[in-house]
Amino acid sequence: MSTGDNEPPARHLSVSEETILEACGDLPLPAMGIIEQVWETDPIPPREISEQAGRAVSDLPLGDVPEGETVALGVGSRGIANLSEIVAGVVSVLSEAGYNPFVFPAMGSHGGATGEGQREMLNDLGVTESAVGCEIRSSMEVVEVGRTQDRDVPVVADATAVNADAIVPINRVKPHTDFDGPVESGLSKMLVIGMGKQRGAKIAHEWAVDWSFRRMIPEMAGQLLDSLRIVGGVAIVEDQHDDTTLIEGVPPSGFLDREAELLEMAYNRMPELPFDDLDLVVFDRQGKDISGQGMDTNVIGRRSFAINEPAPERPDIKRIYTRGLTETTHGNAMGVGSADVVHEDVAAELNASTTLINALTASTIRGVKLPPVVETDRAGMVAALSTIGVVGTDTVRVLRAPDTMHLHRLYASTALVEEARDRDDLRVVKEPSSIAFTDGRFSAPSLHE
Repeated sequence: MSTGDNEPPARHLSVSEETILEACGDLPLPAMGIIEQVWETDPIPPREISEQAGRAVSDLPLGDVPEGETVALGVGSRGIANLSEIVAGVVSVLSEAGYNPFVFPAMGSHGGATGEGQREMLNDLGVTESAVGCEIRSSMEVVEVGRTQDRDVPVVADATAVNADAIVPINRVKPHTDFDGPVESGLSKMLVIGMGKQRGAKIAHEWAVDWSFRRMIPEMAGQLLDSLRIVGGVAIVEDQHDDTTLIEGVPPSGFLDREAELLEMAYNRMPELPFDDLDLVVFDRQGKDISGQGMDTNVIGRRSFAINEPAPERPDIKRIYTRGLTETTHGNAMGVGSADVVHEDVAAELNASTTLINALTASTIRGVKLPPVVETDRAGMVAALSTIGVVGTDTVRVLRAPDTMHLHRLYASTALVEEARDRDDLRVVKEPSSIAFTDGRFSAPSLHE
């Protein structure tokens, strides 16, 4: 591998395949087949998404908000299915009722903690002014709206939203990557951290070191509900395929209680790896649109850098090899420290400033430690498998997935394919065959053949 001055910085970090093979030997790799998880789902038909979103906001207590007043719609940065259609449905009903809705980014420090960066993230998610039918007002300015009772912690919120006549967060309810509690990722967290922008997110994560999120989020959300004209939220639940399965208007009177019930529903629909004990898992990509930690900690069973929270009990994965970042993450490699080895594409695509700002805000700088960087996919697999002990190609347990969100169809080593044959929740799609590489990258077998 050349390390000349004209080489990209990622190449200086990358270890060549030749060097890996010299150190580890030409380790034989397992044959890989393709398996599918069998899930029973009931998604909302795409043509009904906007209509159901409109009905959800119609269920909120808007009677005290006079016609002609402004309604601030909080929208985040996660990869929520049908997001622009859901927001457009909410905007349409509010506009028809005589209100003046606008969207504001409720995404903490994402987008490099700049108003323009957050607007760009919404644009990449399809939430543009033309797509949703209203203005987008993006600013990092916040105002303090109160302080918590016992600890005197400031509670802040987006100044643009605070100045509106009503506020409605729109968010997916799902398990959080950093903590377990009655409410996790959803409407309440969007109010506290998303609507708090960079300052609010930083305050929350700093205090979470001694005061856990599971207690902080409900208390701060309760104070925001008491202090601001939050008329409710539009909650979204997705199924294992990441399709929209529920859109519901949640009034402020039952905000925390109903969100806890929706969280239980989301847990039951969360995609998971189909095996608890794995030697190696390869993920083709990670990113903030996949999970707040790049790779969902509930899927990989790793939370080594989380604040004051234990790791999930399962699965047990010996090694993780990550091959790249999503385009929508804009170089934010938050959570890359959960991998054991990464492809040089990760290093090449990584935006150090954006990543570190996110890590500093979340008080989880260990999560952005860069693992060893390798030149090719063969080097990544050999480096990972050569460090787990002596395991034969017929018994080694290897999975490969697109990312932690898309787990329906997976590459699986021979041992896992054989196990899948005896399970009703798995189906063998393709028999194991040798792994092939083209220009250092996986080329066969293919999920799309």
